[in-house]
Amino acid sequence: MLHVGVIGATGYAGSQLVALLANHPLVEITYLASHSYAGKRFSDIYPSLFSSCDLLLEEEDIEEASKRCSVLFLALPHAMASKLVTPAILERCIIIDLGADYRLSDASVYESWYKTTHFSKDLLDQAVYGLCELKREQIAKANLIANPGCYTTTSTLTLAPLIAKQLVDPTSLIIDAASGVSGAGRSEKIDSLFCECNESYKAYGVTNHRHTPEIEQELGLLNQAPLMVQFTPHLVPMNRGILATCYANLKEGVGEEDIAKAYQEFYADESFVRLLGQTLPETRFVRNTNTCAIGWKVDKRTNRVIAIGAIDNLIKGAAGQAVQNMNIRCNLGEATGLPSTVASPL
Repeated sequence: MLHVGVIGATGYAGSQLVALLANHPLVEITYLASHSYAGKRFSDIYPSLFSSCDLLLEEEDIEEASKRCSVLFLALPHAMASKLVTPAILERCIIIDLGADYRLSDASVYESWYKTTHFSKDLLDQAVYGLCELKREQIAKANLIANPGCYTTTSTLTLAPLIAKQLVDPTSLIIDAASGVSGAGRSEKIDSLFCECNESYKAYGVTNHRHTPEIEQELGLLNQAPLMVQFTPHLVPMNRGILATCYANLKEGVGEEDIAKAYQEFYADESFVRLLGQTLPETRFVRNTNTCAIGWKVDKRTNRVIAIGAIDNLIKGAAGQAVQNMNIRCNLGEATGLPSTVASPL
């Protein structure tokens, strides 16, 4: 059994991660930390996991955790992981960071968008961006894995075949994405209160959402040249899920058959990507799964492709992808312990 731990175990992403790990047949949770709830049992905070995970929550101590765990997950706000991770810790255990600190390869870009100092720039060269379907070989060798952002996962997977196969104009990319309220985290915020977000739909982070440079970094690598996207996120009054609607101008001569072939070839062996073709995905199609569903339409009138992707932001967009990264890195079987189909079609 692989010994694993989670620092930041009681946030939405952290608690989803604990739930997945508690049901993973090849791991044993040996360390859970939560500054807010240290001294309580995990099941005291989340009674739905009573008897599944009754482990005592401890104060955050990455030095101690790295001695007790082979894999340690960090589910912390940005600017915290870069203060904690050291070369010595990476020699003792594998770190999978669900935050943003190691996602961007250029520290100056990170500091510009996140308005904070990066405290371990020397480790960025060791970090591997953990978008499993695109970086599997690198993940298998890494001791520092940067779990991607939820919007980035959806947007990048949805657009990747179109960019990699050079079917669209990379200067024309527009992404409108909508997320459930759990994407804002579990901390108290006025904008996340029921009365503030229920029966409403709004754009936020317009022109400055922090997942923008992450999307541009990963699509730029597929494009083999830097690119920019127009990315606008929205908040939807539902608990979980992301739907990304992506627009791109088609290159001359590209048609529906070329697009279908590109998606089918690019994702031929991917168990967590479900290609729906002309059927457009909905968030309920992937709720509580580690799957990304993708569909597309061609607008012949405007010569654009509209590609739509859906994920569960807490699973494929966070905790599930973190487990998928662990499975790849530790050779546990990539799909082990991860749900790929919904429990109910409704």
